[in-house]
Amino acid sequence: MGLINNVIDSLRFKDTIFYKENSDLQDKYDALQKLNEEYPNNENLLSELFIVKKGLDGENEISYQLKKAHIGMYVLRDVKFKYEDLTAQIDYVVITPVYTYYIECKNLIGNITVTDKGDFIREFSVRGKKVKKGMYSPLRQVEAQREVVRKIWESKISKVAKFFASHKFDYYRRVLVVAANAETILNTTRAPKDMKHKILRADALVRQIEYDLNHRDSNEYLESKKSMEETAQAYLELSYPEEINYYEYYKEKYCQKIDTAGKDDLKERLIELRKTRANEKHLPAYYIFTNDELDKLVEIRPKTIEDLKKANILTPVKIITHGDAIIAEINK
Repeated sequence: MGLINNVIDSLRFKDTIFYKENSDLQDKYDALQKLNEEYPNNENLLSELFIVKKGLDGENEISYQLKKAHIGMYVLRDVKFKYEDLTAQIDYVVITPVYTYYIECKNLIGNITVTDKGDFIREFSVRGKKVKKGMYSPLRQVEAQREVVRKIWESKISKVAKFFASHKFDYYRRVLVVAANAETILNTTRAPKDMKHKILRADALVRQIEYDLNHRDSNEYLESKKSMEETAQAYLELSYPEEINYYEYYKEKYCQKIDTAGKDDLKERLIELRKTRANEKHLPAYYIFTNDELDKLVEIRPKTIEDLKKANILTPVKIITHGDAIIAEINK
């Protein structure tokens, strides 16, 4: 009865459940957007933002396609695994009633051709000129990621289980490369036969999964919803979190020199302002603001009188006497 109940349960369950939906690309995009507002017209930021946006759009397109499916599956997005010194980042792990899919998303500009040797050729235009370049095989990439998961799996099972089940690991854990750009022409006409069904467009993803399930061996029974959820939980437990502050990462990478230059320039201008006002009012320079106060003004850079008061850098008398001039210099 247990097997029958599993089949009935699986036939009833048709939803797509995202067991993990957050993505590093979204975190990167949010950080870059914030930095772009703070450092406008930074070409390095804009270039990185464009690349990240393309990748995020591609991942979102796959999410959209999976959510439309009427199969019954659990999905984990952007999962990272680590085995000793090996790491793997898989864009999507899709758990169905029979097979688990490891999906590598590509959202490239231009067209992709796969040769009879399994090589990937990308064609695109740059300023009206057609460019044809080879690219690293995303299929080999996701296969290498699967090998990392295999090593983790084999390290956690008995030798007997490994002997009987290891040869079926790839069969039940399938790899797919999905071209997410709707404008990309994907040519796999000459691709090796065993590769053709592994490389597809986003709008063909669900059809491929349905095809695999409909053509499974008769002795392959459907996993229950509960069993699929347990598998999803197991993947989540095997994965390792990587906490990165992308705002600080990109700021240091692309904005540090600009920031330092701006601060150094501001410091010189504030010193000049101090000298001018000291001469005008026949006061010692430190009566305007001290060197310690100068450093704090450069570091915090208050933009309004209210900000200057909240920063607690200068005395109320100094703010009343020199605050407007200081704020005007900072806002230059």
